[in-house]
Amino acid sequence: MEMKILKEGSGEIFCKNTPSEVREWTRKNKTRALIDKRMPIKEAIKKFVHNGDYLAIGGFGHIRIPMVSIYEIVRQHIKDLSVAGHTAVQDIDMLMAGGCVKNVDIAYVVGFELRGLSGVQRRLFESGEVKKTDYTNGAMAYRLRAGAQGIPFIPVKVMLGTDTMLHSPGKVVRCPFTGEKVLLLPSLNPDVLIMHAHRADIYGNVQIDGHIVKDDLQARASKRVIVTVEEIISDDLIRADPGRTIIPFYMVDAVIEQPWGSHPGNMPYKYYFDHEFTEEYLAAGRDKDLKVIERWLDDWVHSFEDFEEYLTKLGAKRLYRLKDDEFLRVKNGGR
Repeated sequence: MEMKILKEGSGEIFCKNTPSEVREWTRKNKTRALIDKRMPIKEAIKKFVHNGDYLAIGGFGHIRIPMVSIYEIVRQHIKDLSVAGHTAVQDIDMLMAGGCVKNVDIAYVVGFELRGLSGVQRRLFESGEVKKTDYTNGAMAYRLRAGAQGIPFIPVKVMLGTDTMLHSPGKVVRCPFTGEKVLLLPSLNPDVLIMHAHRADIYGNVQIDGHIVKDDLQARASKRVIVTVEEIISDDLIRADPGRTIIPFYMVDAVIEQPWGSHPGNMPYKYYFDHEFTEEYLAAGRDKDLKVIERWLDDWVHSFEDFEEYLTKLGAKRLYRLKDDEFLRVKNGGR
């Protein structure tokens, strides 16, 4: 039975990489040798993130997001990025505020969960300054699964019969085996993944505590992988508990040890959300005077040489209060 296209969406495909091209690139450019991949975040971003790249971001919402990498991308003025916007909140918002983003594959964006809507994203999407193609969270995850498996598309049932499908590049066909309708989605193979994890060794064997979300798929689908971690531990400790290693070393290009690297996000079992910080950022982004968000970026991104200066400005008392909040510890007299 021939697969006839019954309906197709109008959405643009922003990531032009194909699985075959990425696999061939990987064979030529990545090694399976156990080499020390530690480097400063500034060097990693400069080496592996380029103008016009398609960027994937690890974590979920405000949880385990790689903010240290986000700040450095903004600081280096990297431009024209296309971004996978599935469950993307403060990470993608900061990139858009910094003028780094050209296109977004939308699944969950704009909403800062209970905190309301982003002024930055809403303004840039509504003005057309940043282009968008619609998907759902499930659809984006399926695209990554196809990319990780090395297949050019994947048949799914999500989005069938919805207007979301009409604004995606999906194609509705009849299954050649059963005759039922399925939606074909293009695979997703990002140029680079930035992610934050709990620990890794110097070679790039990465362990995550708690939900891994889709980071395993993103690492397998992406050309290049930059991992920041709360701590770098010995290879012996990694090998002692190999079942916890979510991403193996040969997929990783750079490892950076950066405690508090997800701030103001929540790092499970480490520190809680910094609500006050995020509320102040949101207020700046919602102000109709664009100089307000520009001043915020100057104060919290461009004025710093590195992330350590950012942490110094936050102060130890504030940071360790977030650690207490994560473990529901209450100081004498409460907060």
